[in-house]
Amino acid sequence: MAPPPNEAPQEREKRLAAEAAAQKRSDAIDEELNKQRQLEKKAPCIRILLLGQSESGKSTALKNFQLMNSPKAFREERASWRAVVQLNVVRSMRMILGVISEMGGRSSLSDDASSPPQDRRNPSLTPELLKLRMRLAPLQQVEEALLRKLSPPGSMEYEATHLTPTNDSYAARSEKLKQELAVHSSSQWKGAFVKLMTTVRNSVESLEIDYTDDPADPGVILNACCEDMIKLWSDPTLQGILRAHNVRLEDKSGFFLDALERVTSLKYVPTDEDILRARLKTLGVSEHRFTFKNTGNMVSNDWRIYDVGGARSLRAAWAPYFDNMDAIIFLSPISAFDEVLAEDPSVNRLEDSVLLWKSMISNPLLKKAQTVLFLNKVDLLRAKLEAGVSFGHYVVSYATKPNDYGSVSTYLRKKFTHIHKQYSPQERNLYCHLTAMTDPRMAQDVLMNVKDMVLRQNLQDSKLM
Repeated sequence: MAPPPNEAPQEREKRLAAEAAAQKRSDAIDEELNKQRQLEKKAPCIRILLLGQSESGKSTALKNFQLMNSPKAFREERASWRAVVQLNVVRSMRMILGVISEMGGRSSLSDDASSPPQDRRNPSLTPELLKLRMRLAPLQQVEEALLRKLSPPGSMEYEATHLTPTNDSYAARSEKLKQELAVHSSSQWKGAFVKLMTTVRNSVESLEIDYTDDPADPGVILNACCEDMIKLWSDPTLQGILRAHNVRLEDKSGFFLDALERVTSLKYVPTDEDILRARLKTLGVSEHRFTFKNTGNMVSNDWRIYDVGGARSLRAAWAPYFDNMDAIIFLSPISAFDEVLAEDPSVNRLEDSVLLWKSMISNPLLKKAQTVLFLNKVDLLRAKLEAGVSFGHYVVSYATKPNDYGSVSTYLRKKFTHIHKQYSPQERNLYCHLTAMTDPRMAQDVLMNVKDMVLRQNLQDSKLM
């Protein structure tokens, strides 16, 4: 910049001093930026592997990472998750209608004089329940429409179940109930809703989208069925029937029957909590990239988090991802102590999770990886214990210890910690947390602590601390 004309000597001296000070500040900023760039180059990409059986909460943990790292992008996908929530509602209703159909079939057989008398301890079907079953038949159409939206060509390994036709045998209905919509991790299922994204962005504050102008939208039929679904779910006789059949839908992933009026609204858009609770099974291994800053400085670290399918048939695909992992986050659904594997009804889910944990901890390829354990779904564990479900009945080694949340959670923490200490190929720390990944506040606090711990350990290993 040219000096001003007729500049006095004192003015010139003052100007040069100011320019020198500004240049010094600029050089200091450039030097600091260069240091940060050098640190970022030295800091390697952090690789995290999410492990655990199916429905352990891996995908929900990943959603929380996304919410923590990119909240705006996370919320722009609300329109995509609306269809998933709707499918979760239909699936829950389908399970209820399946139980009613089963009882209807048995009651028709019991009309035969040679049949044994019905067990009076179990509630009987009422005319109201049978009428509601017929009135909710359109849900089959809703499910088929949602499947078409969520499953573009090549996105599924196998078809989801549909509402069971009344002429199917009970064995066929039972088999269909075990199946579930499974979207391959490489598919672009969210792309089916790209036309809605602009509307969602303009509706973030109101959290509403008006679908009334689209008669083909599955939500229109679902909204029309809302009153009947509420009547069915709140029916005392039905609740007794579900208890008699040991069906606890409220313990399942993707449970929204306690919010039917809200989630079936024509203007419904999922909240953050809804997206975390929504259930969509994924197949294959998906890689997700994030950028996190270390606490205390501005150094950024690139994270790659790998989410792998937890079903037994998919675990063989885990091994190629074990090499060079910086940390594993293992999720164990400790509320599943009274449940069995969908793939093998002879295996208890908690027992399978313990054996899987032992297998992962003892694997030599993971011996250098930091180990983080989430004893997950503590909210459901607490609810089951308070409802009187006996933990000791399913876990014999627990014996007659108190059937309360504090005692059970302490027992499980000690059990998993002991396995880690006994089977690790080399001595290493275990970071164990009791979690409910569907609770965004709890999950964010836990994941923030895990993030800082992993970053600190990574910097130490890289000789940067």
